[in-house]
Order: sequence, then C-alpha cells, then structure tokens
Amino acid sequence: MKRLAFLYPVDLQYFNGEKTEKATPKKRQDARKKGQVAKSADLSPSVSLTATFLMLIVLGSSMFHTFQNLLRESLVTYTSWQVNEENLRVIFYQLAFEAVKIVGPVLGVVFTVAVLVNYMQVGWLFTTEPLRIKLDKLNPVQGLKRLFSLRSVVELFKSLLKISAGILVAFMILWETKDELVQLSLKPLGAALSLTASEATKLGLYIGMTLVVLAVLDYAYQRYEHEKSLRMSKQDIKDEFKQAEGDPLIKGKIRERQRSMAIRRMMQELPKADVVITNPTHFAVAIRYDASEMSAPTVIAKGQDYLALKIKEIAQKHRIITMENKPLARALYSQVEIGQQIPEELFKAVAEVLAYVYKLQGKVK
Repeated sequence: MKRLAFLYPVDLQYFNGEKTEKATPKKRQDARKKGQVAKSADLSPSVSLTATFLMLIVLGSSMFHTFQNLLRESLVTYTSWQVNEENLRVIFYQLAFEAVKIVGPVLGVVFTVAVLVNYMQVGWLFTTEPLRIKLDKLNPVQGLKRLFSLRSVVELFKSLLKISAGILVAFMILWETKDELVQLSLKPLGAALSLTASEATKLGLYIGMTLVVLAVLDYAYQRYEHEKSLRMSKQDIKDEFKQAEGDPLIKGKIRERQRSMAIRRMMQELPKADVVITNPTHFAVAIRYDASEMSAPTVIAKGQDYLALKIKEIAQKHRIITMENKPLARALYSQVEIGQQIPEELFKAVAEVLAYVYKLQGKVK
C-alpha cells in the first residue's frame, strides 16, 4: 500500500488542534483573572517551618526563660493573691502579655514568610473565581477521571517522597545521637530537657530545609504544567486575533456600508459642482468654487470607471459642464481627497478650466 505524500508541507495542527504554541499575553491574563497561576502549595509551609525553627534557635532561650517566669508567677505569686475582680484582671493581663511574648514571634514569622513566599510566586492577586461552585466538579464520572489521572499519580508520588525524605532525615539525625539518647534517663532533668530541645530544633530545621528543596522542585514542575496547560493551537491564536481585531467579514461589511454612505453623500453634493473634469472614460472629478466660502476650488466628488460614469450621468442630468483633461483628471484623482482644496501646483490648470466654464456660461446667458 502506497503512502500518501503531500506536494507541499502541511501543518497538521490546523486539523487536529494540537496545542504547540506558547500562550499569548491575553490568554495569560485571562487565566490569571480566573486564579490559574503557577504555584506550589508546599513552598509556603516548608519555608515557614524552616524560618520558625531558625527563630527558635535564635530566640529559644529567651522564650524558655519567659515561660519559666510565667510558671513561677502562676505557681508562687498568684496563688497567694485574694480572689477578686481586680486581682483576676491583673492576672489575666499579665498572663496574656507573657503569652504574647512567647507565641507572638512565632505567629509573626509564619505570617510574614507566608505572605512573602506567596507574593514571590504569583504577585498581588485577588480573585473569587476559584470559590465559585462548578457543577462539573459534582459529576462522579469527572471525579473518577481526576482520581485516576496522571496528576493524581504525581501528587501521590510527591506525598510519598516528602514522607520518605522526612523519615530519612529524622533517622540520620537521631542515629548520630543514639548514644546520648540511650543515656538520656541517666542525666539530670535540666540536661535532658536541653538535649531534647536541641535535637528537636535541629530535627525540625533539617526537615524544613529538606521540604524547602522538594517544594522548589515542585514549584518548577507546577510552572511547567501551567505553561503546558496554557498552550494554544494555531487555530486558537487565529480565533483570538479575530476576536481582538474583529471578524474580517463583519469589518468588510462595515467598510462597504461606510463606502456606500460616502458615495451617497458625494452624489448629493454633486449637483453643486461647477465643472466635472474627465479622463474621459476612467476618471471623473467634480470641482466647486464659491469665492464667498472658499479660499480655493474644492473637490466635492470623484470616481473611477463605473463611478466615473455615474458622475458624468448626474452632471449631464443637472447640466453641469464636463471637460476632458486627462493629465489634470489623473492628478486631481490621485492627489486630492473629497472635501479637500486643490494643491497650489494645480491652481493654474484648474483656474483655466473654471475661467473657460464661466465664459461658456456667460455665452449661454
């Protein structure tokens, strides 16, 4: 069986709609308005976790002393106070202030990092489009397709990778301190708490850094998937161009209607002409001059071929003198638009024609 061959190369994506072209700025803007942006959901939590444990390394001792003072005041000082409204108000404000000193830095770091990381990924974006209820999401068939899609497999692989990486990092850190952990029960309470806090902070920091690395890779993957989802076929680009510029058929009809209206107005002004200069068959230009209104003769109508014939017919009907002057008719048709005054270089030729016309009109009178 012979294979079909094309005489000229054919772009098959015009037939199968294959999306191989980069998205246009308009397509990107429309997708952004709908909340469709490249973003990793893991990047902000992982960076926040790492920043929190870094803060604990720097401010951990201070926060621990604040907590000690809080317990001491609660167990020693406040228990000796009388229970009344004024004392309870003082106790509440003091406990709240000390609690804010402990929890405030953590919440501040988490909030600041979350805002900065999200801004670095998508910039300023506020849209309610993702919150809208879409009926297709309630379709069980579509739900099964999403459940067993490639994206679901990738998300499962990412989850398993994060869990495995976390377990591996925890095992490596705990394995290094296995001897100290075995003897932990033999150490004083203060030393045991100090070691536990140090290893827990170290464990959280390393796990957070590992998750940051995985989140950066996930962000790169999300950008790739986002660009892939925005790809367009050549037909899509053509359709978008048509919508932006307007349908050529509609624009052609509009231009045709505008042209017919302009011709109609021109024909209505034609009876006011003083003379019609012809080629004699291809061009016809109607000129009017009124010294009280115009500083120079003005072209009020012009046409070629069929339109030139119509101009001459109307001129004959209204007894407007028609003169044959091939060079002047061509020059006026090509250089002067309807409603414009004739240029200075054609003054003499037009003046001679008008003088002759006025002379003929005088003889008629």
